[in-house]
Amino acid sequence: MRLLVLGGTNFVGRHLVERALTEGHDVVLFNRGRTNPGIFNGAEEVHGDRDGDLDGLRGRTFDRVVDVSGYVPRIVRQSAELLRDATEHYTFISTVSVYADFTKTDLDEDSPVATISDENVEDVTDETYGPLKVLCEDVVRSIYDERCTIVRPGIVAGPFDHTDRFTYWCARASKGGEMVAPDDPGRPIQFVDARDLASFTLNAVENSLHGFFNVTGPSTETFCWGDLLKLCVAEGGNRTEPVWVPERVLVDAGADLERDLPLYGPRDMPGYATVNCNRAIAAGLEYSEVDRTVEDTLEWARVERPELTAGMTPEREKEILEALRRSLL
Repeated sequence: MRLLVLGGTNFVGRHLVERALTEGHDVVLFNRGRTNPGIFNGAEEVHGDRDGDLDGLRGRTFDRVVDVSGYVPRIVRQSAELLRDATEHYTFISTVSVYADFTKTDLDEDSPVATISDENVEDVTDETYGPLKVLCEDVVRSIYDERCTIVRPGIVAGPFDHTDRFTYWCARASKGGEMVAPDDPGRPIQFVDARDLASFTLNAVENSLHGFFNVTGPSTETFCWGDLLKLCVAEGGNRTEPVWVPERVLVDAGADLERDLPLYGPRDMPGYATVNCNRAIAAGLEYSEVDRTVEDTLEWARVERPELTAGMTPEREKEILEALRRSLL
């Protein structure tokens, strides 16, 4: 199969390309050449810009296209229209953040999606990210109809994760001492190993699956924060003690729940950790053991991520623990 990947050198795309090359596919990468250029032996790299410089793709044909780097509908339209007659099938990597109401649980592919008042907005922020992805999905569907797959991942975990959202917990649990843990060990948590996402996506590409697919996990319906941090502490090989701090204490202490406690969804937004993935599972989604994800992420981070961009500093963690102790007096 001749596969074109728009992006392909950063995290999710990187795992997808590695998987495709392992399976013997002929892979072409289109990107600006700024992130990890030349990392793949055997893949052709075509450099350009999705916003107005697609000349390197003109006149070429591909069996399948995977778009892992589309965030703005106007820009997604350029490549989607150019390749309409140059490929049999187009797969777009979207996000579960497209859903409108995370106060609800068990969100599935038919749940209402978010809207935006000004559809010409192109600044990708926490507020616009989901609605813009919805508009990108609409663009792809309008051009390819039944010749497209929309994959909606949740939080993605594993090596090469530049966001550090999952990596923070693996790394912090390996350092010892008291570790601030969010709210309640029984709270559910969802994420998907990037390699499982890559395998499912490639399967969807190879079989030209049609429709929308939520892709997150893990496989067990009872996986909780306590389970995750227990594995992180065990894999870290250090004497780390999670200290469960109630959300009200975190908020009162001024914690930034998104930055300081990555992966954590506030209590009034349970939908973030209860997304329904039955459709993807029926279509072949399989899950790695979580301890493998933790172990491989920690091993990678120890070499490649000495400084993390997410999570608490030691000073902030100390402040939160002191706030907890004051609340108990």
